[in-house]
Amino acid sequence: MMKKHLKKILFLCCLSTGSLFAADFGTVNFANCISNSKVGKHEQTTFEGLKKQLGGHLESIEKELNELSGKLNDSEYMDGLSPEAEMELRTKMSTLNDEMMRYQNQYYQVLNQSQMKIMQQIGALVSTASETVAKDQKLDVVLREEACFYFNSALDITNKVVEVMDKNYEQELKKLAAQQPAKAE
Repeated sequence: MMKKHLKKILFLCCLSTGSLFAADFGTVNFANCISNSKVGKHEQTTFEGLKKQLGGHLESIEKELNELSGKLNDSEYMDGLSPEAEMELRTKMSTLNDEMMRYQNQYYQVLNQSQMKIMQQIGALVSTASETVAKDQKLDVVLREEACFYFNSALDITNKVVEVMDKNYEQELKKLAAQQPAKAE
């Protein structure tokens, strides 16, 4: 934590004294790193699968709620019910409404947590890849494009960062694949 603040202070000091102007810069578009990298595409697919899985249960509850609502709004159907059956139907509707709200809250919490975890993981991967590219190109600073009001497009190193991310991702997949047979034995 202290190290993070020290870096910010040092950066601001360099900026205010003008010594940063002699630095070589690069910029990275974080959104493009997510949408164009293999790991980003994989995480997006996983996230969509989670959304679909969780949404399926919500859809089934919603369908049941709509059926019950239709029955409650059908005066002929309601006239044919005993007072106990009508009360049971209304209780079931109330219970399902509560369950639906509870699942919706859980759905959004899980999706938000999952999305936050993905952003943190990809952020770390972008940071590592940016460092590699910066060292290769002898850059002093790599900024997130979104933090700049303006920058010359020649400073954009996003594609190179994505290439490094893809290479690192493929290496990680190979490492995991090599461990699989060892676990099976």
